[in-house]
Amino acid sequence: MKDDDRKKLWEAYSKKKTPELHEKIIIEYAGLVKVVAGRLSMYLGHNVEYDDLVGYGTFGLIDAIDKFDYSKGYKFETYASLRIRGSIIDQIRKMDWIPRSIRQKQRKIDNACQSLESKYGKNYTDEDLAKEMNITVEELDDWQNQTKITNIISLDEFLEQGSESKTEQYFATTFDQPEKIVESQELKHILANALETLTEREKTVIVLYYYEELTLKEISKILEVSESRVSQLHTKALKKLKTKLGVNMDVLVGF
Repeated sequence: MKDDDRKKLWEAYSKKKTPELHEKIIIEYAGLVKVVAGRLSMYLGHNVEYDDLVGYGTFGLIDAIDKFDYSKGYKFETYASLRIRGSIIDQIRKMDWIPRSIRQKQRKIDNACQSLESKYGKNYTDEDLAKEMNITVEELDDWQNQTKITNIISLDEFLEQGSESKTEQYFATTFDQPEKIVESQELKHILANALETLTEREKTVIVLYYYEELTLKEISKILEVSESRVSQLHTKALKKLKTKLGVNMDVLVGF
């Protein structure tokens, strides 16, 4: 559907919220749920089925449609992406199936990273990290794969689905100002500084994934490493960026 057709659909729905129009909007934006679910599934691996993520996200899409105020001029795709992602993360939290052993491994990795950064700055390798933790590189890879689920929950903790005020506050700061957040020179400067905290490979992965929109498989070919390794680099980079960007993380990961 073209932009003009979407506009007409929203105008019609804003005047009369019929079940038929509601269903049309759900169908029109179903692809957005798949995009958000697909990005989150990269972190989760086989921990959660992709179809389950789509199901959780669909509830978020419906919630977004029901609460969206077309008259305010917000971009629905941005608003819905937050709701969809929040719905998925909220459901994962409710499942609460992350074993204590995985949480402990994540804490050990975090502590070791902090120790290395205090000694060497950002330029430490996985070999250094494994040595710091007194485990092999292969064991470290295994640990990092197991802890992906804790990383994504940590990354999105500022998007508490139960907090209406946080989402509304986000849109107040994003759309009520003269420029959108992604166009803010100040935030661009913050993002540029945050990227400098990454290693060259981590930065390459972020740029290729978010700005060039390459797939993990395509990035793995460019870097001549496995897809699993690209995923690990991406996870490490996002953790570092979250520390620097905080609630401004949407500058990078907004859909």
